[in-house]
Amino acid sequence: MQVTDIGNKDEGKIWHRKPAPNNLFITVVRSGKQGKTVRFHHVTFDTTGESFLAGDHHGNIYVFDISRNRFRLVQKTGLACTSLAFSLRRTTEFLVALADYSIKCFDKDTKQLVSWMRGHEGAVSSISVHGSGRYAITTSSDTAQLWDLDTFQRKRKLNIRQSVGIQKVFFLPLGNTILSCFSDDSIFAWESESLSCKYQLPVPEQGPRIYYKAFAVTRDGKNLAAGGRSNLLHLWCLDSRQLVRVLQMPAVVRTVRQLHFLPDSFDGGASQTLGVLSQDGVMRFINIHTCKLLFHLGSHDQAITTVTVSPSGRHVAAVMDDGSINVYSIHSLNQDLSKPPPLRTAVVSCCEEGDPTSHITVKVRSEVKQRPVKTSGRRARTTVPRPPAADSLTEDKENELPAGLNKKRLVALLQAFGEYPAKYRMFVWRSLLCLPENHAAYSSLTDKGLHSAYLSLHNKYPIKSHKLQRGLQRVLSALAHWAAIFGETEYLPLVAFPFVKLFQNNPLLCFEVVATVIVNWCQHWFEYFPNPPLNVLSMAENVLAHHDQELLQHLVDCGITSQLYIWPLLETLFSEVLTRDEWLRLFDNVFSNHPCFLLMACVAYATCCRAPLLLCSHKQDFEYFFHHRNNLDMGAMVQEAYRLMASTPASIHPRALLADFSPLTRGQYPVFNHYPEVIVQYHSQERERIRQQELEYLQERQAVSELRAECVRRQASEEAYYAQQELLEQAEEQRRNILAQEEENLTQQRTRLGAMKRELKLKELRLTDASRRRFLTHQQELRAAHIQKLDRDIVRKMDLREQETAAAVQDLEIRQIELETQRKLLEQELLKEQVRVGQQVEKEVEVRMRGAERDGEEHRDLLHDAETNLQALEESLAEACQLGLDRDWERDVGQRLERLAVDGERKRERLAEVHTETLCQQDRLLNTVRDVHGWKWDEVMSARAQLQEQPQPSYSANTDTERPGRLRSPCSTRGLPLRPSAAAAVSQPHATSTATANLRQAGGGVRCLNSPSPSGSTSTNFSLDRGRAHLDGGERRLMRDVRELRQKLASAKARGGGGASDSAASSQAVWSPPPVPQ
Repeated sequence: MQVTDIGNKDEGKIWHRKPAPNNLFITVVRSGKQGKTVRFHHVTFDTTGESFLAGDHHGNIYVFDISRNRFRLVQKTGLACTSLAFSLRRTTEFLVALADYSIKCFDKDTKQLVSWMRGHEGAVSSISVHGSGRYAITTSSDTAQLWDLDTFQRKRKLNIRQSVGIQKVFFLPLGNTILSCFSDDSIFAWESESLSCKYQLPVPEQGPRIYYKAFAVTRDGKNLAAGGRSNLLHLWCLDSRQLVRVLQMPAVVRTVRQLHFLPDSFDGGASQTLGVLSQDGVMRFINIHTCKLLFHLGSHDQAITTVTVSPSGRHVAAVMDDGSINVYSIHSLNQDLSKPPPLRTAVVSCCEEGDPTSHITVKVRSEVKQRPVKTSGRRARTTVPRPPAADSLTEDKENELPAGLNKKRLVALLQAFGEYPAKYRMFVWRSLLCLPENHAAYSSLTDKGLHSAYLSLHNKYPIKSHKLQRGLQRVLSALAHWAAIFGETEYLPLVAFPFVKLFQNNPLLCFEVVATVIVNWCQHWFEYFPNPPLNVLSMAENVLAHHDQELLQHLVDCGITSQLYIWPLLETLFSEVLTRDEWLRLFDNVFSNHPCFLLMACVAYATCCRAPLLLCSHKQDFEYFFHHRNNLDMGAMVQEAYRLMASTPASIHPRALLADFSPLTRGQYPVFNHYPEVIVQYHSQERERIRQQELEYLQERQAVSELRAECVRRQASEEAYYAQQELLEQAEEQRRNILAQEEENLTQQRTRLGAMKRELKLKELRLTDASRRRFLTHQQELRAAHIQKLDRDIVRKMDLREQETAAAVQDLEIRQIELETQRKLLEQELLKEQVRVGQQVEKEVEVRMRGAERDGEEHRDLLHDAETNLQALEESLAEACQLGLDRDWERDVGQRLERLAVDGERKRERLAEVHTETLCQQDRLLNTVRDVHGWKWDEVMSARAQLQEQPQPSYSANTDTERPGRLRSPCSTRGLPLRPSAAAAVSQPHATSTATANLRQAGGGVRCLNSPSPSGSTSTNFSLDRGRAHLDGGERRLMRDVRELRQKLASAKARGGGGASDSAASSQAVWSPPPVPQ
């Protein structure tokens, strides 16, 4: 036993390995969260019996397909279901009754809701669908409602009194009857269309009350079984509407929950096995005729809650007490039943004389020992078996068939059910026809290949299935190789086709069945070849004349012969006028009877359809009738054929002219020569000649077609070539036009582009001119503004200069007063110091003069620049006075530069050398300046001497002329910047020597503003304005020289590298003008 847990899967396999052939097929469980089992409530099978629906407690609906080994979740309703049913008309739809008293219809393929039906006020306990699938009845405890499944609208509603409840309402199979059972055990039958009451079933009034709860009806709708809260089962015959039997179950059965008839392939719908599910969870299957307990399902440990049986009778699905589903195989149970069972006796129990059911009450027992049968006062009749007679032994021997079958018993079974079971039909036919299965002989026929007569069979009889087409060709070719007549018979494919379609998976059996049919049931068919068998048709016409003279006369009056109403049925073996099931049912009877039964069937078909035939008067109507299907009761036709077989006189009976059945011989097939060989040979030769002519014609036609195709191909290629050339010319012309148009467009575009370029150039020129004018205007404005600014600066500077001049005049006047006061105090000392300084200066000047003469040629350019700055240097007399300090300062600077050169990097060495040379040049320049200053000083002194010799002006004039001298005296240093080193040197200890040098320079007879010499009064010859202009010019020249020297130093510094920043700073410090001493 396999257990399958579907869990939360939506689809999958039911089993992963093929189940063993035992009773319990498979067990299906569903585990939910935390390992809890989700219980299944209801199951139901579809019409095929190979798949079933199952609904669990959570409202999930699953479909289990046993044939495909697949399960699938088809719907999640969210509510527990109370009943399930399949829709018979639309096989993919199913009905579900839910706990909210509603019924929903779903599609299992699309999983869509088809309809939602409401109307019940209680839980729906059952759903019954009509056999046509159009209507459905839903039953609850208070009402039953009839629904139309096409529109899903409620058609009728059954209302009852509150004191009487409804147990079940359902449709009967194969009819339009509705059975309803109420809680008072009353059972009514209703007409489904008009809903009128047809009858009421009788219920025994005496005896214990059963309280019906479970019902079951056989497939043919003739028997009804009912059970309830008792161990008694009531069995009614619905045709006679009488209670025919009361079955008493064992004492352990106290309540019957469900009843199901078990379908059987051999019972024709009249099921004999009834399954009874009792309160102990065990389902017992009993035979309702023999009252034998056959087998049971379930046990006290594994109790069954609800159960359903498949319509095919192959499986039983049971919902167990633990919520799982067990699927049982009825086939395995039948195999168990085939074993010798223990003897079981059905004992008729005696009841009281007043009990009307005393003669039909039967107890179901399973004891092995026999008990005396109790009867109701009658003596039991004992039957003594007799030995069989000799005639019966001979007859039984003749009726024995291969595989252990008996023809007489098969015929009895056929007469009882009208047909053989579909499952065993091929086996029964093989036994009835006694097929030899000559494999070697059949292989020798098939090895010859396809017969030439059937090479083009697909042209005359096109078949959609290629497999069926090839099978038909093989069978017909084997028949043609077996007998030459079958290669010329035109209707042979019509005779063989139904058997080929039926035995398409076994060509050997198909060939032997067709051959057997031809040998036995087609006797004398080929004697009038190629014409229809007139002798056989005459037999059938004689039978029709005997049994239905009126119909024959009508056919004769209409000019209809047997070739129109008998031969179409024979040459197709009824395959054109019957359905598959009807044809199989007919040939079940044909193979089970004398070969003349086929002729009787043709006559029976005509007599059963005599009414429409009598209405036909045209030949086309008769031809159409016997070549198409018609409304016919197959059972009535077979019964009519049997009647004709039995009632036809021997003088005209076909049995006298047709031989009995003769099977094919084993080993080799018999020789078949019941046909005119000359005609067949002639037809064969003619056919061969025609075939050769056809081949020649086909070859010629093929050659002509090839030539025509070649001509057509060449013509088409020529036309295509010319068409291609024309297209190329057109394309070339079109391209030329396009190129010309493009060139014209390009020329126009170039013209427009040139115009645009000219416009852009003009715009650019205009913009350039405008911008130039704007720039010139802006420059003019800037220059005007700059000039205005310079004018303002000049005015401001002039004002500032005038203010400074006024302030300087005032300062000089104050200083003159101070100096005048000190003059008298220092007069003696100055005179003495002047003499000494004068001597030193004269010596030093002489030395300088000689050095200047030597270096005069080398520094001529510098002297020229110095001459231009002479006037300014004359004003810087204070510097000349401090030359000694400058020398000391230069010596200190040289030492400092030497220390920096030692401590610096190598790359500063060149800059130091340049700086040293520059210092030397400065020294030479200063010496030269001193020399020149000395020369000028001599000239000044001589000029002063000359002025002293002139007569002196008045005091006021002297005062006016002395003022300019005070302003720009050669001894004054005001207005000239003083070097920082010189300013610093003033505060150093050697300031005394500097002052001494100054006095020495001034000792040459020149007096400053504070000089008491009367030479100060001789400066009145110079005007104040001229002296100011002269001093301003000298100041400008001196500033220009200083800027040039600074530029030279900057260029030298750039050549010397970035490491000479300190030396440049020192040089700049050296050449910065000294401040004016206050």
